[in-house]
Amino acid sequence: MRVRVGAQFVALACAWGSSFLFIKIGLEGLTPAQVVWGRLVLGAVALCVVMAVTRGRIPRDPGVWLRLSVVSVLLCVVPFLLFSWAEQHLDSGMASILNATTPLLTLAVGAVALAGERLGRRGTAGLLAGFAGVLVLIGPGGLAGGQLTAVLACLGATSCYGVAFVYLRRYVTPLGLPAVSVAFVQVVIGAAVMLAATPWLAEPAPRVDARIAVAMVALGALSTGLAYLWNANIVQAWGAVNASAVTYLTPVVGVTAGVLLLGEQLTWNQPLGAALVVAGIVAAHGSPVRGRRRQGKRETATPVAEAGAGRPD
Repeated sequence: MRVRVGAQFVALACAWGSSFLFIKIGLEGLTPAQVVWGRLVLGAVALCVVMAVTRGRIPRDPGVWLRLSVVSVLLCVVPFLLFSWAEQHLDSGMASILNATTPLLTLAVGAVALAGERLGRRGTAGLLAGFAGVLVLIGPGGLAGGQLTAVLACLGATSCYGVAFVYLRRYVTPLGLPAVSVAFVQVVIGAAVMLAATPWLAEPAPRVDARIAVAMVALGALSTGLAYLWNANIVQAWGAVNASAVTYLTPVVGVTAGVLLLGEQLTWNQPLGAALVVAGIVAAHGSPVRGRRRQGKRETATPVAEAGAGRPD
């Protein structure tokens, strides 16, 4: 069991870290909205298979579907569109590092929205360090160039994640739904939204070759579909705090994949900025092992809500 969960942890880091590579390849022949269309539709198909094999329970309460519709828009549709648009102007490695700000923005939103999660000195220091890392990532010339808008789009996406995770914790976690069921419903709703928008997304006509097709299948089935199942299994076995350590690995995978497979250039400010972002996460949330000790009996929240620090993208 330990080996299997460890293998799923590695697979999850690779799937979420390489998702930015797959988006970049998809953009070679598709518009950003078409990339999201393929991602969510293929992800929904993969999760349908998972639900059928595991005999997962599909919620029947319309109120649950309404709440998960909000989650779907905030956790899938809008941030996926923002990241896909941003990668027209940013390297995939840069996007993967910016995605690592998700735990910090979740902390900031939680401090505002949740009465019991006010920022202390440690949390404030973590936020400041993390956002100093973002400024380092932008670099001396980034503020004057078109990259700034793309960086802001990525931060808008991670802000959506932060709002979504707080919403999950407040309105979905108390329902006690299995994490895989929550993932299934939110991805299916997102796929339905994109399918409904198909007439407006058909132009310009997509150009799909073998390279793009493989990237889209991997992005949908692995990074958006199976990754949810792996994440749920890891949280169940290790706890949400330890599972969130995947946050530290996804930027490494994303940057490495961009450099090796797309020939992207690694600039001095990227590893320095990433180090500051990760340091901010550790300062604000603590290390996974210490966090696990503190959490104790609080491991009752749904994996999707509590393990959001390693959010897929």
